[in-house]
Formats: sequence, structure tokens, C-alpha cells
Amino acid sequence: MSDEVPEDDAVVEIPITDVFDLHTFQPRDIKAAVEAYLEEAHERGFRYVRIIHGRGIGVQRETVRKILARTPTVETFSDAPSEAGGWGATIVSLRVP
Repeated sequence: MSDEVPEDDAVVEIPITDVFDLHTFQPRDIKAAVEAYLEEAHERGFRYVRIIHGRGIGVQRETVRKILARTPTVETFSDAPSEAGGWGATIVSLRVP
């Protein structure tokens, strides 16, 4: 039996910055990715982050906003200013750790 991780289940290391772009994720992975990102960003002391979900028809935006609404480390969130993505991105204020 091999100890190799199947390609679909491979762990991907994502750099943690104050911007998180969801365009590279499969829709099925969005929830887990956003939850893990928010936890790590909070632990690293970020006060504000921007999550880029795209404009489309609003499905990703709604998914992200539902996660933000129930995450205790999130203080507030709103559409990004037009120069930072407008309604295609969400600015999140995190509670001070």
C-alpha cells in the first residue's frame, strides 16, 4: 500500500496575506478554504482582509457572506470599494486576537 496522497486530496499550502482570491478554488472547496483562511489570518493578527469572490451571479459572494456572518472572529464585513473590487470582493474587519 502506498503512502502517497491522491492528487484530488493533496494538501496545498496557501500563503496567508491580507488578500484571499477564491478564483483558484473549486466551488466545493470554498467553505473550508474561507474558514481556514479566516482562522489563520486572525491568528496572525490581521485586522482587515479582502476576500475576492468575483461578481458572477453572486453564489460565491453569498457563500462567503454566510461564513462571515457565523464566524466569531469577524467583526464586520462589506463590499470592497470600487477600486478594490466593488461587489466582487468583500472587506472583512477581524476582531483583535
